Amino acid sequence: MSFFLRNLSKSDIELINKWRNDHDAQRGLVSPFRFVAEEVDERWFEAYLDGHANNIRLAIGDSDSHGVIGTVYLLNINWTARSGEFGIWVGDKAWQGKGAGEFATRHMLCHAFADLNLRRVDLTVLANNERAIRLYRKVGFIEEGCQRQAAFKNGEYVDLILMAMLSSEYRHTESKAQA
Repeated sequence: MSFFLRNLSKSDIELINKWRNDHDAQRGLVSPFRFVAEEVDERWFEAYLDGHANNIRLAIGDSDSHGVIGTVYLLNINWTARSGEFGIWVGDKAWQGKGAGEFATRHMLCHAFADLNLRRVDLTVLANNERAIRLYRKVGFIEEGCQRQAAFKNGEYVDLILMAMLSSEYRHTESKAQA
């Protein structure tokens, strides 16, 4: 299986909206489930275009079908602190657990550290999202703390795990992966 990344386009909104309205597709995300009208996602996309200088939102695609299977983000880029917030979502459930998330995570981290010259990338993840936590640890994110019962998800309060990677840790992780 091979994957690709490309900038989100307006034509992706319908599919993203479908995922956002699917309880199962939203289960592992920090944000609470809400039904979202396609018009709301259209305004969200327009706002993204207006704030593109500090946010990167890419589609994850399957190279064989050329279809979009998820999204990967680098948000709230602070050019003074040289930091950004990472997020990923494999919205097409058929592709979850098949390597798309690792591909997109590694490529976005490369873009963040090698192209954008960021110093730090951080994220928050639900404490019960074991698959995501394993992925983040595998690529080199380090746990920095816990926000107790900070998210309300699937009818219960859940801890959020804070993780981050520094550019020096990324270089060390990548050199070990290539050896």
